[in-house]
Amino acid sequence: MEIEEILEEIEWFDGKFKREAVEAAIARKDEIVPELLTILEEIADPAIAAELDSEDDYMAHLYAMYLLAQFRETRAYPLMLRIALLSSDLLDSLFGDSLTSSFDSVFASVCGGDVAGLQALIENPAVDQWVRGSALGALATLVAVGIKTREEIMSYLATLFHGGLSDTNDVVWSDLVLYSTELCAVELLPEIEKAYEDGLADPSMIGLDEVRSDLAKGQAWAMEKLASSPHRKLIDDTVKEMEWWASFKEEEPKSALRPDPFLADPVLETLNPWQSDSYSGYKRSAPKVGRNDPCPCASGKKYKKCCGK
Repeated sequence: MEIEEILEEIEWFDGKFKREAVEAAIARKDEIVPELLTILEEIADPAIAAELDSEDDYMAHLYAMYLLAQFRETRAYPLMLRIALLSSDLLDSLFGDSLTSSFDSVFASVCGGDVAGLQALIENPAVDQWVRGSALGALATLVAVGIKTREEIMSYLATLFHGGLSDTNDVVWSDLVLYSTELCAVELLPEIEKAYEDGLADPSMIGLDEVRSDLAKGQAWAMEKLASSPHRKLIDDTVKEMEWWASFKEEEPKSALRPDPFLADPVLETLNPWQSDSYSGYKRSAPKVGRNDPCPCASGKKYKKCCGK
């Protein structure tokens, strides 16, 4: 498949996952990378992003993001940081569920160990709260895969508790507590307790009792759990990351789909999705609706333009 054919295949959503095009892109990595970078550069421009979003079915940026992450392409890092500065509405519309399920892994895959850009996102109150949470998650992922040490990241998280996180966004503060817990931040327990006392961390996202319980299990337990977590991995296979999406499986029964990445052990199904097993306590009560699927409310609109706003 020629480069132009690959790009044409992945540009628009038509209900089918473009496996052949993705595999061809991987086979022709050196040739396709500049084109994929151009796609991300365009979507990082707010005016172009808004124009492409108005087309409703544009999808090249998603394929480009996952492929560049799989390639460990560090030139994608500054582009992802610029994309992260888009408005919350644009981010939600263009990236949908991947904003909360994959941005952390993508950030970790393309940053090359450079966390300065991630830290700038985390500390910026103007950045979308879910992006800031994903940036925090990326730091934990870098520890899990051995790119950063626990001590390096813990040192930074401590600065957030000590004034580095200047706003009071409860989602970001709760994520800070969550990832501190994943890293067994026993040394920050007083700061974590104060965050709850001051109403910064939301106990419905992760409860203080759960934090204390996990911290009491010790650093060795926490590091083993972190390293084995399916949510603390780099992007290694674009096909596996994308092909299971519900929007590509409209007519298949739920049993035929890849399990929801948030699906938990049955005993955890009632837990809040923000609890400390990296959100793995969440089980959907109905099949996931893809961003480009028809809205379940029968309005005739796509989900992302209707109830999924």
